[in-house]
Amino acid sequence: MSGRALVRLAARAALSAVTAGSLIAIGAMPAASSASVGGSAGGSAGGSVGADKPPRTTKGPCQYTETPDDPAVRKVPLPPDPRRTPSRPVSAVLKTNHGDIGLTLDPAKAPCTVQSFVHLIRHRFYDATSCHRLTAYDRLKVLQCGDPSFTGEGGPGYRYKDELPADLPPWPGDPTGVRKTYQRGVLAMANAGPDTNGSQFFLVYGDSGLAPNYTIFGTVDAAGLAALDRIAAGGIQPVPDGPTPPVDGKPVLPADIRDAEVCRR
Repeated sequence: MSGRALVRLAARAALSAVTAGSLIAIGAMPAASSASVGGSAGGSAGGSVGADKPPRTTKGPCQYTETPDDPAVRKVPLPPDPRRTPSRPVSAVLKTNHGDIGLTLDPAKAPCTVQSFVHLIRHRFYDATSCHRLTAYDRLKVLQCGDPSFTGEGGPGYRYKDELPADLPPWPGDPTGVRKTYQRGVLAMANAGPDTNGSQFFLVYGDSGLAPNYTIFGTVDAAGLAALDRIAAGGIQPVPDGPTPPVDGKPVLPADIRDAEVCRR
């Protein structure tokens, strides 16, 4: 069994109390326990086409790698991998049924992530998709998007390395010092373990305490935060035997990305 299959089995076991196939939350726990932001690994880290044909990898610092064990939900080529990645901020917008969510992408901090995100936008990967997960844990308040299959397991058919933050403030009240604060307005990548970034991302609508295992690659503008607040205020769909009120699941108010665009400066 591939590593990706094992990740999926773990996710399904962890989500036995929620709607099957609707979420991605590797090891999701009740609000009093740890919560995490899982995402499609884009295939197992060691996946291969065959013994004599390893997955194709771009030549450059980002090393985008095909994941044949987990093909793309929507077919896209591997992103370009230039030796020099741009460092100037990039503007993008998610046009949703709740209004525009404006994004400022920061390639100076996460060049490979921004390169991939812009690549997926330009190939219309995010168009006509829905954000499949809303959380309301004490330490995790995010809207998660980026899977055209709406299952929480879909990806772009490739993976790439982490670009993890090293300067996040500590999460208040955490005696271990492990958790850091992902502040309201942060844009970050979901993943299923180290170096498994693909297409899924999350938008933080309330300060969240997480281990710094998720690449931060941008911020959300004020209008976007207002849209996120409206979605969060609508609540989370309940599931049989789940907690009341629900803390992890599909948003009651569908959060549809009608179109994603990179804006010209």
